[in-house]
Amino acid sequence: MSLTRSAAPGRWLIPLGLTALLAACSGRPEGAQNAGNTAEERTQDQKPVQVNVGLPGTPMAQRVAQIGLLNKRNGITRTLTLKPGEALRVGNAIVRLRACETTAPWELDRETGAFVQLDVQETRDNKWHRIFSGWLFKERPDRNVVSHPIYDVWVTSCAMSWPETGPETVRVEDKAGDRGSRKAGSASNESSAENSPESASPAPSASASPSSEE
Repeated sequence: MSLTRSAAPGRWLIPLGLTALLAACSGRPEGAQNAGNTAEERTQDQKPVQVNVGLPGTPMAQRVAQIGLLNKRNGITRTLTLKPGEALRVGNAIVRLRACETTAPWELDRETGAFVQLDVQETRDNKWHRIFSGWLFKERPDRNVVSHPIYDVWVTSCAMSWPETGPETVRVEDKAGDRGSRKAGSASNESSAENSPESASPAPSASASPSSEE
């Protein structure tokens, strides 16, 4: 049995070349995020969180914040739960929480803020770069804006507690109750004074002269 060679021996290379070219074009660029392999990697800072002992409320290390992370390339939004000093890596982004706080209940303006740092591994040099470091506020997001073509972060909440009153706070209801008790006490004193025997008409003295009828 004889084998017949093709007249164009290089003809079979054309389909293989096209297949390789299509595979290279369909491949994702380096550093592109995929929803299936962006597992979260949690780390803890070695530096302890600075805690102001003089301030009331939940200690800083025990507070819990929720930070939103958006990947503009694939449109996936994640909610990251962090404590101060913790960091989460999602793909080519690392979100680190340094502190979070809510205003005390006796303050007029209610705000929720978090000190967030965002590090991104750029594809141009495959190195990590600090994109943002500062306070983010839930009620006023325009104070600080994260400028990055792929990632965006924002603060959602900060779980902590404050004492109900400040160091020199006087409750309004207590003050009104004191006034009411004072009024009630003065009214009871007046009524008791009117009903006392001393307030009745004085009895005639023993030295008064007898009437003319006697």
